[in-house]
Amino acid sequence: MSGILAILERGPGGWHRMSFEALAGALELGRATGEPVTACVPGFGVEAAAAEAAAFGPAAALALEHEALSAYAADAWIEALGALIGAMAPSWVVLPHTYQTRDFAPALAARFGRALMADCTGFVVEGGRPVFERQLFQGKLTGRFLFETPKPNFVSFQAGAFRAPQAAGQRAPVAVQRADVDPARVRQKPEAPFREAAQAVDLSSAERIVAVGRGIGDEGNLELARELAAALGAELAASRPICDNGWLPMDRQVGSSGQTVAPKLYVALGISGAIQHVVGMKGSGCIVAVNRDPQAPIFEIADYGIVGDLFEVAPALIEELKKSAG
Repeated sequence: MSGILAILERGPGGWHRMSFEALAGALELGRATGEPVTACVPGFGVEAAAAEAAAFGPAAALALEHEALSAYAADAWIEALGALIGAMAPSWVVLPHTYQTRDFAPALAARFGRALMADCTGFVVEGGRPVFERQLFQGKLTGRFLFETPKPNFVSFQAGAFRAPQAAGQRAPVAVQRADVDPARVRQKPEAPFREAAQAVDLSSAERIVAVGRGIGDEGNLELARELAAALGAELAASRPICDNGWLPMDRQVGSSGQTVAPKLYVALGISGAIQHVVGMKGSGCIVAVNRDPQAPIFEIADYGIVGDLFEVAPALIEELKKSAG
């Protein structure tokens, strides 16, 4: 069979937040190519998780079960998924670009004589074929890649490249399949899961963000941005120059060398729109930009653009928000 196989990641602590973003990318790829999407949840005792994934739009969901998958070990995942992919023969295998994917997916792709096109930010369709895009040189260039190899081909999507889908009205059928894993071929013993560096704030989970750039002028003016963020119930973030100056901690940085975010609302105050920043927030649902320069690149991606002095615009916004709250 053909189709698209989306590999979702669910550990003891629950779903990895990027799993459903990858599923959204797989669904978008399915709409572009006309191929059905199967959401696969590897693990042990994951039938309920597969049923949960079935509500988010795939044509089918699969719980790939084996005791060797109860705790992550690269060998076990490669064995189980390699056998599944060999049997299903999907056109595309789509994964979230997590630390776990980076560990096992290159070897999985190599098993089929393929490369993993990792950390893609999206794709376009040209001549009926998807052309995948990824950032190069810290976002200074965008590379575009076309697969010339036969199926299966492997891609992972960057955090924030797609917004996680909403639950559909109807659940797809769910199947439970015993994974084909020879325990003798699993050389590794599972260790404690890798934990990403703790951050004071997880901007990726924020629904609203107010971000500041060079246009804020100096550190003392950040209080205005904090007021606007408080009025909106938003998190405060910044472009790299603000964090490099030490005005805000580095875990507040959005961009290619900071966090990737996709909030419902992103308010950019005094941010010019350099590509290094844009790659970290372009997946936002609604982007509102305030900048004095009418030619600022940020206006090319903004849903609403205000050409004006942020020190006049922001207080006016705060006043109106307070009125509506009162």
